[in-house]
Amino acid sequence: MTQSSRPQYHVIVEKDIPSPTRDGLNLMADVYRPDADGRFPVLLSRLPYDKNNRQRPGDIDYFVERGYVVVFQDTRGRFASEGEEYYPPFWEIQDGYDAVEWAAAQPWSNGQVGTMGQSYLGATQYLLAPTRPPHLKTAFPVSASADFHQSWVYHTGGAFEMGWQIPYAILMARDSIARQGLTETLLPTLERALAPPHIAFAPPLTDEAYRQLPLMAWGDVLKPVARYFTDYLTHPEDGPYWWSINLERQYANIDIPMYHVTSWYDIFLRGGLANFCGLRQHAMTETARAQQKLLVGPWAHRFPYTSPSSTDTGDIDFGDNARIELHETQLRWFDYWLKGIDTGIAHDAPVKLFVMGENVWRDEAEWPLARTRYTPYYLHSQGRANSLHGDGQLSAVVPAEEPPDRYVYDPNDPVPSGGGNTLIIPMGVQDQRPIEARQDVLVYTSETLTELVEVTGPITVELYAASSAPDTDFTAKLVDVRPDGYAQNLADGIIRARYRLSRSIAAMLTPGEVTRFTIDLWATSHVFFAGHRIRVEIASSNFPRFDRNLNTGADQATSTHMQTAEQTVFHDARYPSHILLPVIPR
Repeated sequence: MTQSSRPQYHVIVEKDIPSPTRDGLNLMADVYRPDADGRFPVLLSRLPYDKNNRQRPGDIDYFVERGYVVVFQDTRGRFASEGEEYYPPFWEIQDGYDAVEWAAAQPWSNGQVGTMGQSYLGATQYLLAPTRPPHLKTAFPVSASADFHQSWVYHTGGAFEMGWQIPYAILMARDSIARQGLTETLLPTLERALAPPHIAFAPPLTDEAYRQLPLMAWGDVLKPVARYFTDYLTHPEDGPYWWSINLERQYANIDIPMYHVTSWYDIFLRGGLANFCGLRQHAMTETARAQQKLLVGPWAHRFPYTSPSSTDTGDIDFGDNARIELHETQLRWFDYWLKGIDTGIAHDAPVKLFVMGENVWRDEAEWPLARTRYTPYYLHSQGRANSLHGDGQLSAVVPAEEPPDRYVYDPNDPVPSGGGNTLIIPMGVQDQRPIEARQDVLVYTSETLTELVEVTGPITVELYAASSAPDTDFTAKLVDVRPDGYAQNLADGIIRARYRLSRSIAAMLTPGEVTRFTIDLWATSHVFFAGHRIRVEIASSNFPRFDRNLNTGADQATSTHMQTAEQTVFHDARYPSHILLPVIPR
């Protein structure tokens, strides 16, 4: 093993260099390269957020000083690049291929191209990978989706990710509005919906704007500059519209090593985990399968990801260990795959996890962990689990005969979002007690723990419930209750009843019939200490993160009529509702 590249160059900047696409457009790139003759490996990032806003040194100087050319390219229809329409993220497939091959052919390039970047800049990497550009050697995607239907526009359980999709569409429309000369007419209409201050990357909407019905009204307003938003709403089911941007359907077409980075409170957590696991099993070549790496930190979705703070995840400080310099890992990775330097990273453990609670990093051989003991914790009550003041209990004891719990879900008075894996609206850790004080939230809490319990891995809730409505939602949340009562959210999920059997075909409920719902809470890694309690919340809304189920069975995008739903949650010998926790033995 040898040391990674050392800084030895100054930075030369070339602005707005045209990169042609196969259909004749020019996408403009800013090129940052070493002040020396010769050819260097290239690190490509493609973004819709204006390459002129890339801060230095940031993701630029660090690599250029060490012998890389860094290229930032405005995507199609954005800022300096040509293209009449921004339609995310479908064009990134072929445009990404063309950009890689263009970069490889430039006089400052040695033909070895890697990709890097976070969020949408990670999505562009995932989308181009199955096209296999001949000169693409590796990728380092951070915080990006795998299935853009189930973890970008909609959620795994079928609800619309409204909390960030609408304000994000408004943000992205600003440049398109300027291109089309609609600044004085359309822009004020959209920005009136944003909550102040407007200086944020993408401020959330006002409460009135989030409550606007039908949802398609947003599609109508945005249509002149964001036709894609209407198309998103008219395709709530999985199907051919989404398949070309679903990496999970294309793992066998990918032949490069990737280093995946995500985090426990990131809105795209599922993407990093799914892509790591899928490529480890199904990538095209043995090298690609063997050389997938995964790093999962304790953060929320934030910028820049290159040096995450220990205090950027809501209420909590995960300590100094949470601070990492991701550039160092990236350099070791790129030096190995693009320069042939044995930095030792190929022999690092495949998985590096941050275990919250203990706040330590730990190397693992796989994900999920092979030593996991999947342990059910059952819901119990005497029929009065409503709110944290009710009689709901959680334990490993299998229920016998117990009365069910009941609550009324009113779409006009939804349960508010409280942190979690969100974007734009408040992210990360928040005290859940104000939410748990509501009568339409069922709360099940364990006895005080006498020894620590580590939970690391995927989490699901198996819920037996009935509704008076033909369609409704059920939500679940895993919470750590500290000795002082603070209720820390760890993971949550939602299931839209019509998609309980299939994300492709809707199936309405028979009102009053007991039905089994599987709620995917994605994953976490957390230690519950002695003196703490484990808690599970069950409700029917998480607003405004997700759109409200109107309980009618009508089309969610075009309907305005809503009705209340009487919800019944069962937990007895026949219907043993429970959360399945991935317990790691100590």
